[in-house]
Amino acid sequence: MRFRAKIVDLACLNHFSRVVNTIAKLAKTCTLRLTDSKLYFILADKVANGGVSMWCELCQGNFFDEFQMEGVAAEHNEIYLELVPENLSRALRTAQSAKAVKMKLTNKHCPCLRVAVELPSLSSSSRIVTHDIPVGVIPRRLWNDFREPSVPDFDVSIYLPVLKTMKSVVERMKNLSNSVAIEANLSGEMNLKIETDLVSVTTHFKDLGNPPWASEDGCQSSAQGRDLESMAEARIDIRKLQQLLAGQQVNPTKALCNIVSKRIVHFILLHEDVSLQYFIPALA
Repeated sequence: MRFRAKIVDLACLNHFSRVVNTIAKLAKTCTLRLTDSKLYFILADKVANGGVSMWCELCQGNFFDEFQMEGVAAEHNEIYLELVPENLSRALRTAQSAKAVKMKLTNKHCPCLRVAVELPSLSSSSRIVTHDIPVGVIPRRLWNDFREPSVPDFDVSIYLPVLKTMKSVVERMKNLSNSVAIEANLSGEMNLKIETDLVSVTTHFKDLGNPPWASEDGCQSSAQGRDLESMAEARIDIRKLQQLLAGQQVNPTKALCNIVSKRIVHFILLHEDVSLQYFIPALA
């Protein structure tokens, strides 16, 4: 099992760093899955038990100048590592003006992801700062726990308003309640609502638009034939929503959410070369 990679382009490095920062804000530990064409950051908390889950996918060719890996076996050419994303984020923070960053899987005293940052120096020799990030190697028999979550059979799919606006609304609401109801319909309307014994507050968003999901792709059945005005609603933990909005450093070009009434809210944030899915279960 081997992995080594290198980033030389500063823009790619900063972009990768922003993605890792976002992941670090969403998950204390996560799984890094490496294949020869993609990297995945996966958080597989069981949504059924009230945990959030996350699936972030990057094409390695858009970030790395060199990328070599050999998986656990020829027919299973993948590597699954458990790591603390904050450690990787911290290592990349030292690389803001680096000439190059190399990553390598090593095994001195324990398995580590070594991040070597080559910094520019005034003399002819360059300075290299090395970070060894401990990782756990996930055995093949457990890989099925980290498959891509299926898109739920949603009632409504809607584009999100500007995330900064939504974030400031949610931050104000967070001081009033622990939960927020998200409701939306197929006419591009979405509401964020909180209700407590003392106060009820609703913020309305209009003209957001609904994504044109291809009806043949099967994940559309419950939204088909649905009354355009009727709202689908799920009440979720407001801190989990705030965490998603506060952690965003990738500035998605498209952001949308799918609501399965009273069951789950599924967020999809798309950037040219990154996609992030985030699942928040509804509260009972």
